[in-house]
Amino acid sequence: MYKVFVGDKPIILTTVVEKETNFKNYLLNTANVRKVIRKLNTTSLQEARLIHKNKDKLLKKFLKKLPNVIAGGGKVYNEQGDVLFIYRNDKWDLPKGKVDGRETIEYTALREVAEETGVAGLQITKPLETTYHIFKRNGRYKIKITYWFEMKTSFNGNLYPQIEEGITKVEWLNKNQIKEALENSYANIKMLV
Repeated sequence: MYKVFVGDKPIILTTVVEKETNFKNYLLNTANVRKVIRKLNTTSLQEARLIHKNKDKLLKKFLKKLPNVIAGGGKVYNEQGDVLFIYRNDKWDLPKGKVDGRETIEYTALREVAEETGVAGLQITKPLETTYHIFKRNGRYKIKITYWFEMKTSFNGNLYPQIEEGITKVEWLNKNQIKEALENSYANIKMLV
């Protein structure tokens, strides 16, 4: 099973057909994804489920339905165990960004975290789960596939939000602050944190 978010509502890719309650079932092969997205955005429907018999082909078949944007990001810990957050578009988020040219996804993640926050000395400690969400640019829907990495740093200098990317704040948040920040964040970030 995979979750692809449209705002905070999921499109669930699954092999299981269940009785519809607050969701609607669609066959992955024949579903019009743009119509499904519109339904999620304009009705009280809480989720959509796209069903395919072969679990190994679920994601691959879905990703062919819309253009893909590949991104890398980081859940960064400092020596105190705080996590690095950015504030963009009136929501708390983790730093991430699109792959540039032929760079590796790990390099993208490290570069984007540094560019968006001003943090140096980043080290990847392990990969985290990959997230999927749908966004609209210039009238077209796209799927952003974000590869996340846990990172650590001993950096304790000033933080610099990348203003030209719409980031207005960068902060190290402790457990209590994270809990509060997640009340104003994205479903993908809540899953990661």
